[in-house]
Amino acid sequence: MGDLAMPLSYYLDLTLSDDKLTAYLQFMNCDDKFAVTKEQLDELIKSHHIVHGIDEDKLLAIVRDPKSFFFTKTAIATGQPPAHGQDGQIRLLFDLDGQSKRPLEMEDGKVDYKEVTAINNVRKGQLIAERIPAGKGTDGRAVTGETIFAKDGKEARFKPGKNVVSDPDQLALYAAIDGMVTKTDREKINVFPIFEVNGDVDYNIGNIDFVGSVVIRGSVLPGFRIKAAGDIRITGNVDGADLEAGGSIEITVGILGHNKAIIRAGKRVKCSFIQDATVEAGEEVLVGQSIMHCQIRAGKLVACKGTKGLIVGGMIQAGECVIGRTIGNSMSTATVIEVGVLPELRNELQQLRTNLKTLIENFDKTEKALVLLDQLAAAGQLGPDKVAMRIKLNHTKKQVMEEISSLKERALEIEKSLEDSERAKVEVISSVYSGTKIVLGRYTKFIKDTSQRVKFQLVDGDIAMLPIQ
Repeated sequence: MGDLAMPLSYYLDLTLSDDKLTAYLQFMNCDDKFAVTKEQLDELIKSHHIVHGIDEDKLLAIVRDPKSFFFTKTAIATGQPPAHGQDGQIRLLFDLDGQSKRPLEMEDGKVDYKEVTAINNVRKGQLIAERIPAGKGTDGRAVTGETIFAKDGKEARFKPGKNVVSDPDQLALYAAIDGMVTKTDREKINVFPIFEVNGDVDYNIGNIDFVGSVVIRGSVLPGFRIKAAGDIRITGNVDGADLEAGGSIEITVGILGHNKAIIRAGKRVKCSFIQDATVEAGEEVLVGQSIMHCQIRAGKLVACKGTKGLIVGGMIQAGECVIGRTIGNSMSTATVIEVGVLPELRNELQQLRTNLKTLIENFDKTEKALVLLDQLAAAGQLGPDKVAMRIKLNHTKKQVMEEISSLKERALEIEKSLEDSERAKVEVISSVYSGTKIVLGRYTKFIKDTSQRVKFQLVDGDIAMLPIQ
């Protein structure tokens, strides 16, 4: 150490960080004549029990030029910090924390402000969440050689609520029913079969598309749409909105359609009144007070027999029966009642007849064109382009003939079902007015005079008007 009389500890101080991951060398007293050997530094380090992560290059630099380290605290050994294991996580496959409702932005950049509620629909057996196990920690090592123990990550746990199940290893969470995934108190994950709105369906709620049943404790405003795989129940009224349910639809007040609303139910539609709307039900349409200027189709029954029980205007179609307290009015408003075949079949027959008419017209045009081409061929005036046209028209003629034959067969099937309408009937509890048209199967009757308490049904191949006992 040169000619210096003082011990090395007078000049140098060696300290450790609190976590023992770093050893520092610092000059306590500076002397321009100070010199030190590598062996002396090694002995100093050894005396402090530092054995791991020693920076040999840094020690050699201090030996070569100690002055450059006089006024600094120099790290001369670095340990290996422990790597703590990552905590386990629950990875949700649905966004259950999204609080803000944002309108849907479409591809063209426009925004649909009616699409603001994103319901987390889920089917029975569908994966809802996954548990990612916690990671193991990796131990570290202090500069003194001691082991610094790492912590393993904390395991996450599912918080199952209602209608959810997990696998035996608790690694996956599944829906036990069809419904809506949601979180409740204490972060519990649930699947609820009913989506409820405590108020009106407006721009704050937006359109609803749900795999379960929907309950609206209010009204549905114009232009909005509700689609449910189950039932729809509305405590208010439906104003120019569209509803579609796989089950039944029940509306406490009524439907104001404004000639825009379309209501479809797999089973039943029940409400107090319907005005200017299209309503379709797989089984029944049950109305308390009035059906005015509507297109109503039901697989079995349409009934309007409340205290008012008025059916006036539009067309009512039912597979088996229509019951009304009053049908038509004193102003002879055109009202059509069709019973005795599934409405979709009757409508299909009408479409078939329209299509047949168009096909027959096209067939006649093809025939006339072919006659002209045959005449040109007989006169030897048929050029290559006309030959190609003749081949194409013959092919078209064959296709049209086959299509006409197929449509006629289908129309005949439906017409036969129209004849099987013995159970078809229309019941009038109070009065039926002139202007009303009654269709049972393939038979039609126009009402010319007002009649009270009568029913219409087929007797001996004709529509009979019989008194209600």
